[in-house]
Amino acid sequence: MPPPGALVFAALDARCASCRVARSLCGWLCYDAVMEGVVLVLNQNYEPLNVCNLPRAFRMVFGAKAEVLEYDHQMIRTPRAEYRAPAVIRLQHQIRRPRPRVKLTRREIFARDGYTCQYCGRQSGDLTLDHVVPRHRGGAHSWDNLVTACKACNHRKGGKLLEEAKLRLANKPIEPRCDVYSVFTPYLRDDRNESWRSYIFLGH
Repeated sequence: MPPPGALVFAALDARCASCRVARSLCGWLCYDAVMEGVVLVLNQNYEPLNVCNLPRAFRMVFGAKAEVLEYDHQMIRTPRAEYRAPAVIRLQHQIRRPRPRVKLTRREIFARDGYTCQYCGRQSGDLTLDHVVPRHRGGAHSWDNLVTACKACNHRKGGKLLEEAKLRLANKPIEPRCDVYSVFTPYLRDDRNESWRSYIFLGH
C-alpha cells in the first residue's frame, strides 16, 4: 500500500539530472544506501504532509523545492563534503493534498460502530459484517452500506431489506473521517524524531 501522501509526491520527484547540484554529488545523495532515517515534510502552510526518507529529502532541498526547518543529529558524508541530515523540511510551494481516507476494512467498520450491533445494540466479541442492502439486490460494498451486526441479527436479516426483516439501524452508516495526525504520531516513539512534535501538534 502506498504511504500517505504518495500521490502528492509523484509530482515533486525530480530526476537526478534536474537537481541543482553537481551530478556526482547528486549520485551520492540519491543512491547512498548508508543513509538511514525519516524526515517530516510540511506543506508551505506548515501542515504535516508526509514522511519521506533522507535521499528524497535531500533531493527536494537541493532542488530548491523545500527548506530545512530542523536538523537531525547525524552527518551525511560524501567524498567532497559533509551535510547535516534534515529532520523537518517545508515545501516552498503549497501542495493540494488529496483528502486522506480510512481504509475500508472489517476492523475499521467495527471501530466506527463502537463494536456494537447496529440492529439490536448488543456489544459482543463475536461480531459480523452485514450489507444493509444485500449484494445480490444491488447493494455496494461501501461505507454507507456496511454495518456491524451480531450473528443473531445477521441471521434474522439474511438476504432481506430492512423493511422486510422488520429491523432498524441504530445509526446511519457513513465513511469515518481520517485522523491525519495518527499517521505521524507513531514516529514520535523514536527519540530521533522529537523535533517533529511541535509541528505535528501545531494549532492542536
